[in-house]
Amino acid sequence: MSAATLGGLVGAALVGLGLYGLIVNPQPLRKILALNLIGIARRGAGAGFPGDPVPQAMVIAGIVVAFAASALAVALILRLHEETGQVVLEASSPPELPAERGDDE
Repeated sequence: MSAATLGGLVGAALVGLGLYGLIVNPQPLRKILALNLIGIARRGAGAGFPGDPVPQAMVIAGIVVAFAASALAVALILRLHEETGQVVLEASSPPELPAERGDDE
């Protein structure tokens, strides 16, 4: 088995685990971690270019951007917890229009 085949299989396994975690877990923090796992698998393919620093620099920049986006998502979850006391938003029904309530104004 060559290194490219092994890297492809590991990347496919990471994407599969990330998608599973994204779909199955209802907690927002676990969804963020699953999305980061998918991103790691995608960036791992770009890191295999020896000798050329541009793809490696792009991979590092992508990691920094992903870290910043993850930090923002965690900060939003913490803010949601401070405001509501929970980390999951409940679905609410849309407000009724006056004509739907039977009000003849």
